[in-house]
Amino acid sequence: MGLFPFGVLFVVVLLLFTPVVNGIGANWGTQSTHRLPPEIVVRLLKDNGVQKVKLFDADYDTLKALGKSGLEVMVGIPNDMLSTMGSLKAAEKWVSKNVSAHISNNNVNIRYVAVGNEPYLTTYNGTYLKTTLPAMQNIQTALVKAGLGNQVKVTCPLNADVYESSSSLPSGGDFRADIHGYVSQLVKFLRDNGCPFTINIYPFISLYIDPNFPVEYAFFDGNATPLNDGGTIYTNMFDANHDTLVWALQKNGDLTKDSCSIYQQEKGTPMRPGPVDAYLFSLIDEDAKSIQPGNFERHWGILTYDGLPKYILNLGTTNLGSLVPARSVKYLERKWCVLKPNAKVDDPQIAPSMSYACGLADCTSLGYQTSCGGLDARGNISYAFNSYYQINNQLDDACKFQGLGTVTKSDPSTGTCRFGLMIQPYYGGAERKHGYTRMALALILFLWTSL
Repeated sequence: MGLFPFGVLFVVVLLLFTPVVNGIGANWGTQSTHRLPPEIVVRLLKDNGVQKVKLFDADYDTLKALGKSGLEVMVGIPNDMLSTMGSLKAAEKWVSKNVSAHISNNNVNIRYVAVGNEPYLTTYNGTYLKTTLPAMQNIQTALVKAGLGNQVKVTCPLNADVYESSSSLPSGGDFRADIHGYVSQLVKFLRDNGCPFTINIYPFISLYIDPNFPVEYAFFDGNATPLNDGGTIYTNMFDANHDTLVWALQKNGDLTKDSCSIYQQEKGTPMRPGPVDAYLFSLIDEDAKSIQPGNFERHWGILTYDGLPKYILNLGTTNLGSLVPARSVKYLERKWCVLKPNAKVDDPQIAPSMSYACGLADCTSLGYQTSCGGLDARGNISYAFNSYYQINNQLDDACKFQGLGTVTKSDPSTGTCRFGLMIQPYYGGAERKHGYTRMALALILFLWTSL
């Protein structure tokens, strides 16, 4: 069910103002109709040598499964809770329940709390401008009060649209004028408290929204036409965008040139050499994510919904040279819903049936140049029917479609197109709340601990 076969996306974390902890991490999102059981995902992470994990919420079952795993954990507070966290009492209650309890009772290695996600994003129209920093301050106070101020650090992932360049070169970087004061206050708070600064950068999104964007500039193979910024050469958007932020921080007194060269022994960007802690984005596909930005939102994973590798990828963390699939995954019965052989594709009930199925299931793999983009009309219809059927746990009524559907035990998958076979539903022991918005799917995430 992988949508885009051409790349692996990363979230990179830089801890340049505290002792560096090397190792690769992964973003673990759970906006899926059928999530893999947390204990299976934790084993999957460890099997692949992943050492850190970034969550978008503080789901009880997920954190419990991470107990005693040794994995370094970042938990999240969603934007819709920022106003609530404006109360110190509420912040203390949240920290006690979602951080202190898991550290003391379950031995979870929680190291960061992400307060909000891209709250200054342009499309939010200032909704969270006045609630973000107070929430961060209260969470910080609550962590200190709980005796965790040195162990657990507050951060706030920001979208790269909080800064811009007046010259289209990194050296022209500065914070966006309309939110300059808010960003400066946030950065000062992080710096004063020794907390990480986090930014999400989207090379893929730039490629996706701009047909004139040079494709080679979105990758890291050095084949792009060099961009010369006063003698500093850039060959990919990642380095250029990142260093635009560095210039913005420097111009506002948040970063000194000396701190840019603390770690020269490993390659970083031209303005910020140093080792990186990389969070792979993302671990698993999520079929319940909003597709408002694009169908790709449900296909960021290096693994399919059921934990199968989508790419030939060597993370360099094991001796196997490839990704290790999830183990002990339990599937529903091997049967699929397809269009009846005697049904006609021009039947007047086909269009409304497909619209209904795709509206409530996931047909994003049927798009142009996607994994199932080469199916014929009958294949498209069957794929839509089956997606709805599987998401509804293979209920008989979910394959009727005005008499057009039928259940088969012959796998209809063809070529690169995999007709899903759903995994068994997972029912956790505690209420789950999805703790992140659609823009949490960032391509690049940077963490800086302030001077």
